[in-house]
Amino acid sequence: MAKKGQHKQLGDTLWDIANDLRGVMNADDFRDYMLSFLFLRYLSFNYEEAAKKELGKDYPPSTSKDLRPDFMVPPPLEIWYGKNKQDVTEFEEQMRKKVHYVIKPKFLWSNITELARTQKGELLETLQKGFRYIEDDSFESSFKGLFSEINLNSEKLGKTPKERNDKLCKIITKIAEGIADFSTDTDTLGDAYEYLIGKFAAGSGKKAGEFYTPQQISAILSQIVILDSHDPTTGPKPKLDKVLDFACGSGSLLLNVRTQLKEKTKRKGTIGKIYGQEKNVTTYNLARMNMLLHGIKDTEFEIFHGDTLLNQWDLFNQMNPSKKIEFDAIVANPPFSLRWEPNDTLAEDFRFKGYGLAPKSAADFAFLLHGFHFLSKEGTMAIILPHGVLFRGGAEARIREKLLKENYIDTVIGLPSNLFYSTGIPVCILILKRCKKKDDVLFINASEQFEKGKRQNSLSEKHLENIVETYKFRNERERYSRRVSMDEIKKNDFNLNISRYVSTSEDEVQIDLKDVNSKLTEINKSIKTNTDKHNEYLKELGLPTI
Repeated sequence: MAKKGQHKQLGDTLWDIANDLRGVMNADDFRDYMLSFLFLRYLSFNYEEAAKKELGKDYPPSTSKDLRPDFMVPPPLEIWYGKNKQDVTEFEEQMRKKVHYVIKPKFLWSNITELARTQKGELLETLQKGFRYIEDDSFESSFKGLFSEINLNSEKLGKTPKERNDKLCKIITKIAEGIADFSTDTDTLGDAYEYLIGKFAAGSGKKAGEFYTPQQISAILSQIVILDSHDPTTGPKPKLDKVLDFACGSGSLLLNVRTQLKEKTKRKGTIGKIYGQEKNVTTYNLARMNMLLHGIKDTEFEIFHGDTLLNQWDLFNQMNPSKKIEFDAIVANPPFSLRWEPNDTLAEDFRFKGYGLAPKSAADFAFLLHGFHFLSKEGTMAIILPHGVLFRGGAEARIREKLLKENYIDTVIGLPSNLFYSTGIPVCILILKRCKKKDDVLFINASEQFEKGKRQNSLSEKHLENIVETYKFRNERERYSRRVSMDEIKKNDFNLNISRYVSTSEDEVQIDLKDVNSKLTEINKSIKTNTDKHNEYLKELGLPTI
């Protein structure tokens, strides 16, 4: 387990390095270099530790480092490769079985840092070859394009190959020095990576919405979907067979589901397999790295690069209902009110048929229906959407009405404004189930429950707990939560605007006009009595009265 707070300290250290070194490069560009090097560091360390166990006494001892700038210390594994060439193939086969990948010694982080420390001119070329090797040959499963967005020949690193090589030497040396004082187990380095993603997101403003969901909001969705769907009061399920985020960004929401399940079950809960889909190629690569960095084996997750709205993933296009893939838990934070181009073909799409298409101006319900189609009968889906889905008319009103009539919408949660990096608008969380039995909808109006920040608001642990506990027990609290019958919702034309059902405003104080009039009369009498007394004094003094 990671030492408490170490991931934040390590993340802050690396963030300071990033700010010092990125120069003219913007945060988004430098993020890709920084996180890729951290990923290589993780893969290498994990691989070398496994190699030590595999080779036992045959693993060469670490050479004490001669810090002369011209003296290169080779990795122990490179020494072993040189002495045991006939055994390399068998060794690599064993490593593929145990850690699911292979890294040639010259591409290990320990060799890369030595190239950087000694200012070797071949660092740039070695990194390029190493990245290609990891993409094409390292893993049993395909990780093609993993570093496709990392341009080591970018002029932002330097105008000439030598300048770029020198810049990379400096960056890698600083990262190696920054990591040296910290525990770099999977938890610490993985969480530091996640923390850094959050820091880069904070510096990216609106662009951050493409890849990052704030951890507090992730925790709400995660803690809800891991609960038993039929009776949340019984706590989390012991196992989730399949978990999906169809707009997964950097994968933080999926990882949060895994984290929450482990924490709430005292590390007994398990997830069979994690599935994610992401349209943006840079973010898609971030997600794959993020999974591996958190110790999830390549056989335990599948991230697909493609457009969710067009359903480009073959896995989701099984036409035989008995073979349709289904998920125990679905979480998502899709782009808000994205413009899209629905057509006649999509109108017949099995995901939307029976509900209709979301309007061109806002694909919110298209995302929701996509996910809901693949929700299992025993599953729970939690999706973040703009408030407009609760009350907008037209096609959205028809979709909303059908979902309500079929009793699929379980809970509506209103969150405070300015919680996201990408937008200041308040958003809501919709919880959907196929196994819902209660003929009402729980409304939670948490819009006033937050901690105000200079640029961004946040939720405390108490705020988070209030939301989850209210959902779990379907509690009703004045000006906070209420169970609303379907009859009442129907009378409101299936409008789910939260303030219609749970208003946070204080009741106006009722004024008793008779009482007020009586008090005013008494006040006037008192004024007259005291004025008369005052005039008597004025007369005695020979002064004019008032």
